[in-house]
Amino acid sequence: MTSVSGEAWFSDPALVRVLALLNGDGGEGRVAGGAVRNSLMGLPVADVDIATTLRPETVAERAKAAGIKAVPTGIEHGTVTLVIDGKPFEVTTLRRDVATNGRHAEVAFGTDWQTDAERRDLTINALYATADGRVIDLVNGLPDIESRTVRFIGDATMRIAEDHLRILRFFRFFALYGSGRPDAEGLKACARAKDTLKKLSAERVWSETKKLLAAPDPGRALLWMRQAGVLTEVLPETEKWGIDAVPGLIEAEKAFGWKPDALLRLAAMVPPDRDRLKALAERLRLSKAEAAVLDYWAAAPEIAPKLAETAFDRLLYRNGPQGLTMRLKLALAAARTRGLGDPEALAFAGLCQRLLARAEKWQKPSFPLNGADVLAAGVPAGPKVGAVLGVIEEEWVAGNFRDGRAKLLARLEGLAREG
Repeated sequence: MTSVSGEAWFSDPALVRVLALLNGDGGEGRVAGGAVRNSLMGLPVADVDIATTLRPETVAERAKAAGIKAVPTGIEHGTVTLVIDGKPFEVTTLRRDVATNGRHAEVAFGTDWQTDAERRDLTINALYATADGRVIDLVNGLPDIESRTVRFIGDATMRIAEDHLRILRFFRFFALYGSGRPDAEGLKACARAKDTLKKLSAERVWSETKKLLAAPDPGRALLWMRQAGVLTEVLPETEKWGIDAVPGLIEAEKAFGWKPDALLRLAAMVPPDRDRLKALAERLRLSKAEAAVLDYWAAAPEIAPKLAETAFDRLLYRNGPQGLTMRLKLALAAARTRGLGDPEALAFAGLCQRLLARAEKWQKPSFPLNGADVLAAGVPAGPKVGAVLGVIEEEWVAGNFRDGRAKLLARLEGLAREG
């Protein structure tokens, strides 16, 4: 018998209390989905979701009687969040699909565990654990856990027709949990249905794509997405640019301890073209902050192979560190990939490392003059004030920020006299 009863997360007093609340008096509650999957795969368990035969209003009533906070986070879909000592547990009533259209499902509450399991997407996501820790497998998910196979429940084409986002979820879960090749039937079904992704909201597509890109190593999943034509459907910008830089970036992340960064990985796959990236951000409805990150990267200059540190300081002043840091990381990853047997690539990799360290410590110098100084020197108010200030600032930057206020004021006086 497969069980999770010995796992530390399953012995959490808050979870034990929630399961005790749901079990008995004609009701049953089981841990569902991700917590069971991760536990069986030896992976950390974060959120613990629970499925129950009780209707949401009954869950809320029982929680209130027990002094447990109940939040109706998705009560129309059967979900009530119970909060114990600040820890949330999503409790969802068993459901069956009444109607689906590829984007939304109309559901009805039920008490049939088999029906509830079969309406889920992947076999590894449809396991339950009872209150005593026994794992219940109604869709043949345990063998797939063992072999690390990401497989749709039942007919892959039907599962995708119910919710087109499952195409991207298939590849995301393959990135996180799969090994070897993706399930052949699932891969074929995703390839056949790739055009249906157009019917989804841009926000849903980007949210799922961003999660995939943030996986510890999305490289194999991206390769199969490209093979199936799904990657081009979601990110046409990658079609002629490619994903060849991604494996080297993943290796560099591991070597230098960089945290997985979905936007940096996206940058490795698309051309640094500001107009095209602006169009991408608008099409996928990226946040303003996300769009700005891509724009900083595209606007930043490439790193020259023998760039001096003083010249790099000038680039930092003019462009800011964010885009240049992304440029450096991608350049470093590419140089490491070429490195073996290539002395120039190794030297460039060393330069990129030094410049990255410099960028992390860099603080923008404060330009010693301002508009009031220009006016005091006799330059009349108007556009010329900014023009004069710009000339002096550019000279100050070109001189590596060495000149102090007194010298700059003398230069200002000279410019003012020249008219």
